[in-house]
Amino acid sequence: MSDSNQSLDERLKSLRIDRGGTVARKRGVPKAALLALSLVVVLGAGGTYWLTSGATTVDVAEAKLDTGAGAAAGETVLTVSGYVIAAHRIAVGSKVLGRVAWIGVDKGDRVEQGQILVRLEDSEFRAQVAQARGSLASAQARLDELRAGSRPQDKQMGRAAVAEAEANLRDAELELDRIEKLFKAGVAARAELDRAVARRDVARAQLDNARQSSSLTDVGPRVEVIRAAEADVAQLKAALDYAETQISNTVIVAPSSGTILQRIVEVGEMVSPQSFGDSGTRTAVVSLADLNDLQIELDISQADFAKLKMGQKAEIIPEAYPDLRYTGFIEEIAPEANRAKATVQVKVKVDNPNEQLRPEMNARVNFLAQEKTLDAPPVASRVLVPAAAIVRRGDADCVFVVKGGRVEMRTIRRGDVVGDSVAILDGLSGGEQVVTTGADSLDDGDRVTVTGR
Repeated sequence: MSDSNQSLDERLKSLRIDRGGTVARKRGVPKAALLALSLVVVLGAGGTYWLTSGATTVDVAEAKLDTGAGAAAGETVLTVSGYVIAAHRIAVGSKVLGRVAWIGVDKGDRVEQGQILVRLEDSEFRAQVAQARGSLASAQARLDELRAGSRPQDKQMGRAAVAEAEANLRDAELELDRIEKLFKAGVAARAELDRAVARRDVARAQLDNARQSSSLTDVGPRVEVIRAAEADVAQLKAALDYAETQISNTVIVAPSSGTILQRIVEVGEMVSPQSFGDSGTRTAVVSLADLNDLQIELDISQADFAKLKMGQKAEIIPEAYPDLRYTGFIEEIAPEANRAKATVQVKVKVDNPNEQLRPEMNARVNFLAQEKTLDAPPVASRVLVPAAAIVRRGDADCVFVVKGGRVEMRTIRRGDVVGDSVAILDGLSGGEQVVTTGADSLDDGDRVTVTGR
């Protein structure tokens, strides 16, 4: 028997009717009044026991209707969880195909812009540079020769050739004159005369050739020839520049200051500007980011998107350090929504990052209310309940509403987390008393006793 039952029995047994009327008479109380009083005590005790027997003691909270109009500047209007990301993450790659010869950084190292990160083997590139330089030197010498024109010695040789040809022509003409006289006298044969004429013609042609050669020597090379040589030199200079650029590309430097997030290659591995199937060739050597430029990436439900705008202030709380608070503002809103998830991506810039806030951490963002403006969009009303009031029954979320000493189980559709509360999209209208402590052990229709009542 329970303590409450024992207490009731003891009280009933202790009741006695004074048949002699001694007490009543002493106090001046009528016998009928005493009997009525006894009956009231018995019924009251029994009724109290019946009402409280089997009731569960619970705590309740009011389901608040929030229209969004009452939020003052600085109050939280929406809480969403997301991930810390680097605003500008860079995969540093190679511009040339080569094998890694040296690596100068490791994960977590701080680097400055222009700092050498990786060196590739460069022997082949150096050979190409040497070959290009040799070809350029040869073409440049040829161009210099053409531009300088003929040397004085060349011109003297040309004039000497002309003088020799003139002498040969005179000798041939004298010989022809002598043979003609002998032929007329009948002494020389016709064949000798023909040979003398031929020698004179040859000597005359040789003189013309010598004079042309001497003239070209005096004038120098043609403009077109010089231009062709200049084009050859320009082409070979470009080839040398390309070879030198290729060898400089074997030294991979940091494009900006930041922190090494990942070291992707090791000494001896091949890197390339592009991948080649399953060859195992890497296209990047390190991953780099500026950890002083961080953002929180969030997916905002379309139902809550109207509460946000560019530049809106926010409070950032990393899950790893729940006691830390960072400030930020909305820096980027995606130009299109995600149809499959019914969300819009928003990025919040962190104003005051430090070494404790790192990329890929989870973080909670509390968006703060702004000053009201005339063109501010209307915010849909919603019902807020403490997170502890929501319990799971099968595949549905439920709350227990207290009505007249009993609870009524309501199936609800939850929304986003707002501070310490959860938005209820369907199932409550606001003003209901919902169970917050002890809800896990309740069923629909159970009797309850509210703490403090």
